[in-house]
Amino acid sequence: MLDTVKFLIGSPGASGYGSKSTAEQVTDASPDLRHITAIITGATSGIGAETARVLAKRGAKLVLPARSLKAAEDAKARILSEFPGCEIIVMALDLSSLASVRSFASEFESLRLPLNLLINNAGKFAHEHAISEDGIEMTFATNYLGHFLLTKLLLNTMIETAAASGVQGRIVNVSSAIHGWFSGDMIRYLGEISRNGSQYDETRAYALSKLANVLHTKELARRLKEMEANVTVNCVHPGIVKTRLTREREGLATDLVFLFASKLLKTIPQASATTCYVATHPRLVGVSGKYFADCNETLPSKMGSNLSEAAGLWSASEIMVSKDSSAILDPSHQLEH
Repeated sequence: MLDTVKFLIGSPGASGYGSKSTAEQVTDASPDLRHITAIITGATSGIGAETARVLAKRGAKLVLPARSLKAAEDAKARILSEFPGCEIIVMALDLSSLASVRSFASEFESLRLPLNLLINNAGKFAHEHAISEDGIEMTFATNYLGHFLLTKLLLNTMIETAAASGVQGRIVNVSSAIHGWFSGDMIRYLGEISRNGSQYDETRAYALSKLANVLHTKELARRLKEMEANVTVNCVHPGIVKTRLTREREGLATDLVFLFASKLLKTIPQASATTCYVATHPRLVGVSGKYFADCNETLPSKMGSNLSEAAGLWSASEIMVSKDSSAILDPSHQLEH
């Protein structure tokens, strides 16, 4: 109850920020990001667009990958109209396609750019059951697996950039408190909903993908520490905001829920604050493998803290992004355990 009251009144936590803090406010401590090159997925609208706008305001060079190049060009134009001097590169990326992720990573590498900051922000809530071209349920493919492969392919560039510049690289995975709604065997459920839609529940599928983001953060942080890489990775819950992600379904029930929850909903600048805080604040140098909400470190779900679950998901993910599609599609292979 106390936490709810603190949220509603926006009381600052240990970081000095709270639920009412905005992205611009939390980046006041990092006013000059001209030495930073950042990739932000899902930056054409909502939280991602505000994250990109604020980082551009602070001087960061941006790479905006998007499935729709027109939407990305529009986002670029909006930012440039406000900050004419910033550098923005638009590139094609469909996170639900592993081939597209590989193509993007190869194209980015050919640009010979440094990479200091990777914000895995893009998110999808699929009301209708769908399967990606790689045979993976679409929500999981877009929200988690595409980002897993993207991070894997860009990691060496991030490590090299950090070593050459002396500036610690940061990876931010945007998850959701809804990750705590999933229980059960992750890989078994993914296998079921990747083969047919009879077991598909849109909320459970979304929770699964967001739990995967949290576990990815845990295991990647462990591996980066083991490698002694000067790169951190953390995970954030941005809060609930009525963006396009939540507006895909309209109707009386949805409207009533939003009316009831209106005091709990964040504005887009507020919902972008935790991502920007974790991505830029000097206080978080060396902090890795953590989960943040309202610009303060907090605990993920019990399952989200399970290191063996994290290691198991990593192993399964390596199989799923391999080019042996039978490992994904054939239930007699390693998709189920």
